[in-house]
Amino acid sequence: MPPPIASSRTNPVTLTSPFRWFALGWADLRRNPVPSLLHGLLITLFGALLLWLARDRFWLLAGAFSGFLIVAPVLATGLYEVSRALAQGQRIGMGAVWQLWRTGDGRLVRFGLLLALAGTGWVLNSAALITWGSPVPIQKPLDFLRYVVLVRELGLFEVWLLLGALLAAPVYASTVVALPLLVDRPVPVGVAVLRSWRAVASHPGPATVWAALIAVAVAVGMATALLGLLVLIPLLGHASWHAYRDLCADEGQD
Repeated sequence: MPPPIASSRTNPVTLTSPFRWFALGWADLRRNPVPSLLHGLLITLFGALLLWLARDRFWLLAGAFSGFLIVAPVLATGLYEVSRALAQGQRIGMGAVWQLWRTGDGRLVRFGLLLALAGTGWVLNSAALITWGSPVPIQKPLDFLRYVVLVRELGLFEVWLLLGALLAAPVYASTVVALPLLVDRPVPVGVAVLRSWRAVASHPGPATVWAALIAVAVAVGMATALLGLLVLIPLLGHASWHAYRDLCADEGQD
């Protein structure tokens, strides 16, 4: 049986632990900024491409961008490798990250496809809900704001948020530990997902706070016309690595 997952944790996981993960993620970003910021740049450009492609179809844009956020953790797997190397006292460049991607780990590919399906499902459900519930066609961001967000008596925006939360919650529980674990250890996808659910069930409070911090960070990134994502994406990726190490610190490998 492989040894337990190494962790920098010296105290129990508490409601304040997610803030420590952010601090550790920021430290990793500062220690090896080049590959970190390149990840942020590439993922931000991909998000900007989605925004441009769906700029005149806001009913699709809302779901497409949310779906992108579901799949983004797979795109950020190289950040886990950077943090893992830093924990071992090494600074790696994009060459080592490229090697991780080039190997085409079938587990990450399969997991990415599953997340892509989840994102597609959300896009379809989001588009159907907005098309069915809105009194007028939603084509532009201003239309979404005027006829979905600000029409309080309609309740469409609240239903849209609730549906998004219901679909995002199981995805979050399945990925928060699973993706870093797949990068760190040769475990099957099913084992990684079960480990992730178990970690969330064992630490529901910190996991909820961590999810809220991720949501706030993403909202800030979007509010800055995606420019904030240049830094926030690598920050979240590195912090997620430390979240994984803490949440799984007391467990050996199945």
